[in-house]
Amino acid sequence: MASALTDKLSRLVKEIRGQARITESNVADMLREVRMALLEADVALPVVRDFIARVKEKALGQDVLGSLTPGQALVSIVNKELAATMGDGVSDINLAAQPPAVILMAGLQGAGKTTTTAKLAKHLIEKRNKKVLTVSGDVYRPAAIEQLKTVTAQAGAEWFPSSPEQKPVDIALAALDYAKKHYFDVLLVDTAGRLAIDEALMREIRDLHAAIHPVETLFVVDAMQGQDAINTAKAFKEALPLTGIILTKLDGDSRGGAALSVRQITGAPIKFAGVSEKLDGLEVFDAERWSSRSLRGSTWRPPKNWRPKLKVGPHLI
Repeated sequence: MASALTDKLSRLVKEIRGQARITESNVADMLREVRMALLEADVALPVVRDFIARVKEKALGQDVLGSLTPGQALVSIVNKELAATMGDGVSDINLAAQPPAVILMAGLQGAGKTTTTAKLAKHLIEKRNKKVLTVSGDVYRPAAIEQLKTVTAQAGAEWFPSSPEQKPVDIALAALDYAKKHYFDVLLVDTAGRLAIDEALMREIRDLHAAIHPVETLFVVDAMQGQDAINTAKAFKEALPLTGIILTKLDGDSRGGAALSVRQITGAPIKFAGVSEKLDGLEVFDAERWSSRSLRGSTWRPPKNWRPKLKVGPHLI
C-alpha cells in the first residue's frame, strides 16, 4: 500500500505544482488517487470513506503560505491522517500485573497464532528478560498442541502440557496455577481458531477471558486477509476487550490494507508485526514509521515536528 500511495501522491504533487491555493478541484483530484490507492491495497471500503472524509474536511479552504504548494500541503495532511489512524508511534506490551501477566492470543485458524505465540515468547525472553510459560487451549487440533510444544522449546520458553480431552478453561486455569507456583513472569495462552467466525468459537474465547483475566488480549490477524479482515475484526471486538493487534505475514504478498482496516475497526493499537517465518521474525510495530512509508519517494516531505501554517479561506468552506 505504501508504494502505491507514494506513486499516486508524487504524480499529483507534480500535476498541481504552482497553484497557490487548495481548491475543491485539486483536492478532489488528489483524493481520487488516494482512494484508489487505499482500495487497491484492500483497505475496507467503510474505512476508506471515513479516511477520505477526514482528509477532505481538513484540506478544503486552506491557504498555502511561503513556498509550500497545494500538493505538498495535501501530502502533509494525508500523512498526518495516516499517522492518526495508525496510532502514535510504538504501543508497548503491557506487563503491569501481579505475575504472571496473562496474555490471551485470539484469532482465526490460519492467522499464525501458534507460531506468533512462540515468537512473542522469544521476544519477551530476549527483549524484556522475562520467564515465559506457554499453553495451548486448542483441543480441536492435536497437532496444534504439539506444534506449540515444538516452537516453544525453540523459543527458549517453557510449555505447559494439555490434551484434546480437556476443556480449554480447565487447561488455562491449570496453567495459571502452575505459572504462579513456579514464579513465571508471563503466561501466553494460545487459543483455538476456526476457518470462519462462529458462535461456538466466540463463546469459548469469552469464557476463557472471563476465567483467566488477561492483562493483554491480542488479536492475531493475517495481513493478507484483505477486505475480509474488517468482518473478523468486528466479531472479535464484539466478543472481547481487545488490547492490541499482531499483524502476521507482512513478508508475504500483502497489500497492507488489513493494517488500516483492523486498526480503525477495533480501536486497538497494532503492537507487533510478523515479518518472517523465523521465530525472531517479530518486530515491534511503529505506527509513525509505517505511515511515513507512504510518502517515501515523493517530491517533498515535511521535516520532523513540522506543522503547516495555513489560513482558512471562508469562501471555500
